[in-house]
Amino acid sequence: MSAIHIAVWNRSTVLTDAQVSAAVPALQTQVHRDWAPAWGSDADLTFVASHDTPSAGAWWLVILDDSDQATALGYHDLTPDGLPQGKVFAHSDIKFGYTWTVTASHELLEMLGDPDINLAAYVYTGTTLNRLYAYEVADACEADRYGYQIDGVLVSDFVFPSWFESFRKQGGTQFDFGGHITAPFELLPGGYIGVFDIRSGSGWHQLTAESTPLHYSMRARVGSRRERRRTPRDQWLLSEIS
Repeated sequence: MSAIHIAVWNRSTVLTDAQVSAAVPALQTQVHRDWAPAWGSDADLTFVASHDTPSAGAWWLVILDDSDQATALGYHDLTPDGLPQGKVFAHSDIKFGYTWTVTASHELLEMLGDPDINLAAYVYTGTTLNRLYAYEVADACEADRYGYQIDGVLVSDFVFPSWFESFRKQGGTQFDFGGHITAPFELLPGGYIGVFDIRSGSGWHQLTAESTPLHYSMRARVGSRRERRRTPRDQWLLSEIS
């Protein structure tokens, strides 16, 4: 049994309890079998139906509809116990043709990799680069095409700790579970990462695989981890159950 317990709670109107419940075993397998050996953290997952409430002391992975709708949980950042919470916006995924289980896997692993959304890798190369890379473990390879199947459920690819290690040589080790990435800080098509350029003092912004920087203030979705990373910790709110 793991020390971390995560409630996968369906609060979406576009997915039934049966649909969400059916995906939980695959997410559990990914955490135990694939994630834990690489990252050294583990968790036990429990499905919570829409009409129930998670048990005290559990972290939450909440399945919601849209990030731009003020639902009971949409803008709240922590569980009532002040513990980590991940959010999946299922209606938005379906609307734009994405697979919601990939997003659920993505958010689950990133919550395990950086629960307080406060970690970053520092890269210094002298006069040209002085940068922090957000410790987000699925952004670089987030596109559905790089996901993989577990018992018929599509889950997200994720990077290994080596992705954040600038001393690694191209092709020198494995950088992601799927074996698609060949070098540290490489972004696959459709991927991105949040960076903070210390020299410029311009704040957090987003690098994409197309090398087009996008500022967080313009792109971060309400309730997303990117929004929370640029929000002062004392402004985070506890969730309310309704």
